[in-house]
Amino acid sequence: MLGTFAKAFRTPDLRRKLLFTIGIMVLFRLGSFIPTPGVDYAAINSIQKQASGNDLLGLINLFSGGGLLQLSVFALGIMPYITASIIVQLLRVVIPRFEALHKEGQSGQTKLTQYTRYLTIALAVLQSTAVITTARSGVLFGQVGTDTKVIDPDTPWTVALMIITMTAGTGLIMWLGELITEKGVGNGMSLLIFTSIVAGFPSSMGQILGQSNGGLTNFVVVLAVFVAVIAAIVFVEQSQRRIRVQYAKRMVGRRTYGGSTTYIPIKINTAGVIPIIFSSSLLTLPSMITQFVTDQTNPVVQWIAANMGQTDALYMILYAALTIFFCFFYTAITFNPEEVADNMKKYGGFIPGIRAGRPTAEYLSYVINRITTPGSIYLAVVALIPQVLFGLLGINQNLPFGGTTLLIIVGVGLDTVKQIESQLQQRHYEGFLR
Repeated sequence: MLGTFAKAFRTPDLRRKLLFTIGIMVLFRLGSFIPTPGVDYAAINSIQKQASGNDLLGLINLFSGGGLLQLSVFALGIMPYITASIIVQLLRVVIPRFEALHKEGQSGQTKLTQYTRYLTIALAVLQSTAVITTARSGVLFGQVGTDTKVIDPDTPWTVALMIITMTAGTGLIMWLGELITEKGVGNGMSLLIFTSIVAGFPSSMGQILGQSNGGLTNFVVVLAVFVAVIAAIVFVEQSQRRIRVQYAKRMVGRRTYGGSTTYIPIKINTAGVIPIIFSSSLLTLPSMITQFVTDQTNPVVQWIAANMGQTDALYMILYAALTIFFCFFYTAITFNPEEVADNMKKYGGFIPGIRAGRPTAEYLSYVINRITTPGSIYLAVVALIPQVLFGLLGINQNLPFGGTTLLIIVGVGLDTVKQIESQLQQRHYEGFLR
């Protein structure tokens, strides 16, 4: 593998792409440490040593590479773009115009991408406003009711400048991601997310190792589980059900078309990490809302605090149930059996033993439901392993070791390695994967 890496860097055009990608990732990390104008950086550092934010903001902070809790220029990270992409994809079911654009090919995809960009900027304005509001109130740092000021001077003009700066930072991140996709190696947005997550691992593992009570033991256990879960994720993510498709021969003029055999690959985990993001976001909203309630003795607030912690049984049951539900829901949106069956029929394709048209759609629906069942259970197990492990070891739950992060790391890593391998094979070099 190291020899292949050396060959990749010895190839001029591929070396240029790799260095360009690494350079953009370094710029992205630098932006996560540049404070927004008007932020008292010393006050934030003093607060972070003793405070911990809520879980939802912790998830956003993870995707920003730690920039959120520092109120940096890249504080929002890639989350507005992720949210906008999911919304546009879901709107295809509701808005016929979006579905028509999706079927138009490259021109339609370009239009949808443009809508995603506009929605990203709009969401960045809303999210930056919410982040600054929670920072001023102390909710962002878990310091409600304190006199610590993180914005100086705290004036409307300063707040407006911070909102503009964070929104511009989101736009810049979106542009950097598109530059990687166009001129670098791999998917730009995915690599920026990968960079944000991986950047927090050394310090987090250092926190585990530095624990006064059983730090070394916990470090070894977490590392072993970490490697085992990654191996399991690689195995499952590479698994797929291949449905054979035969295309009949057609005579067009003097030429013969068709007569080939191919297959439809259906992954066990078709929905990716979206179900985990949806379920974790929904379950952390109640705890986030209770932090704004002044009367903490309210029975509802106390019940949420006692039963909705990440190591509580009720939380984990709801977490697993919602993950399974959203797995089926998102798969039904992204994979349309009727559309696939119609396209096969249009081009003379059929599944051996299954009639074209509606029987093919019913068969595909039957297969996708059977595949999604173990896939959803797999997602729920991966999501709960860190919760159970950290609960048993007494480790801080905000550490970036979770089902979402591991799935993203493995998925982005596999996709990037495959792209490098394909470019090496074009030059008759042996790739990473065998």
